[in-house]
Amino acid sequence: MLRATDPEDEMANTAPVRSGETIEAVEIPVDSVTLNADLRVPAIAHGLVIFAHGSGSSRFSTRNRQVARFIGTRGFATLLLDLLTPQEERIDVDTAEFRFDIPRLGPRVSAAADWVATRRDIGQLPIGCFGASTGAAAALIAAAERPRTIADDRSRIVRRDARRRHSRRPDGAKRRAAPAPRA
Repeated sequence: MLRATDPEDEMANTAPVRSGETIEAVEIPVDSVTLNADLRVPAIAHGLVIFAHGSGSSRFSTRNRQVARFIGTRGFATLLLDLLTPQEERIDVDTAEFRFDIPRLGPRVSAAADWVATRRDIGQLPIGCFGASTGAAAALIAAAERPRTIADDRSRIVRRDARRRHSRRPDGAKRRAAPAPRA
């Protein structure tokens, strides 16, 4: 396990780390492939959130790391999961062949939840999923496949152009966004 002060740890280099927090690069076996992920566990964790990244994104996404860091300050462990293998990612960059393959991606989030449950340090924590775009679809599939394992799902699937198109009410007044649920 990597300690947060390890200078070789990419995640540690991008965020201030709280005392007792651990960060670990992990590999999750799924069928015949292995997925890479970053596991961040605060000293006292109340739950764990699996990040299912959207199309064309990865666990190195600055935005997802910022959200994970914020969630971590609220006492939640995070698992930033790459839904594609490095080989699939190399192919997908040119073809977009895998990023929209929801039947491939959904079971991978389910497998990550199963993997979490096998760990002595985090296996007892309630699990939630967070996803955007195709990651949201994968998170919803996982939540449906593992209703006893995955306690909650937060998905962000609204496209920017759709959000702009629907930002006004029929009477012309601006819509107000509902507040996001607090962790």
